[in-house]
Amino acid sequence: MSAKELQDLLNFIANSGLDEVNIEGNDFKIRVKRHSNVQQVITQPVITAPVVPPVQQVAVTPSVPVTTPVETKTEKTADSSAGSSKLVAIKSPMIGTFYRASSPDKPPFVSVGDEITAGKVVCIIEAMKLFNEIESEVSGKIVKVLVENASPVEYDQELFLVEVA
Repeated sequence: MSAKELQDLLNFIANSGLDEVNIEGNDFKIRVKRHSNVQQVITQPVITAPVVPPVQQVAVTPSVPVTTPVETKTEKTADSSAGSSKLVAIKSPMIGTFYRASSPDKPPFVSVGDEITAGKVVCIIEAMKLFNEIESEVSGKIVKVLVENASPVEYDQELFLVEVA
C-alpha cells in the first residue's frame, strides 16, 4: 500500500466517525483506532507458515553389501605398505570448498606424480569467503587426488594420498 493510499484511507476513516478499523491484505495488516481524536496506525507483515506434507518412513535393507570408503582406503594402504611404501593422507583441517589452484586460469598446486616437501601448499579451502592455503605435513610423492576441484569438503576429510619418501 502506498503512502498516498494510506493517507486517503486515514482521511476517509476520520470523516466516517468510526472508532476502529481493521484491514488485511495479502502482505499487510492495518489496524486503526481512534481515541479522543487521536489516530494510531499499526502495520504488521503477515507471515504464513509453509505447509509440510507428512513424511512416510520406509525401512530399507540393502541387498548388496555396502563398503565404506575408509575400508577401501585401508585396503589400499595395506597393499602398498606390503610393497615397502607407505601412503599417508593429507586431510582437510576445516569445512569449506576445495580448490586445486589459486584461480581458474592458474595450474594446480600439485598433481599426481609431483614430489612435495613438508610445508608446500597443496590446495586452498575457502571457508566463509576466506581462502586458506593448506600445506603438506609430509614429504613424498602425490599418488592420488581424492577430491574434485570446487567441491565441498568436511573437516578431517582426506584430500590427497602421499607416498612418503
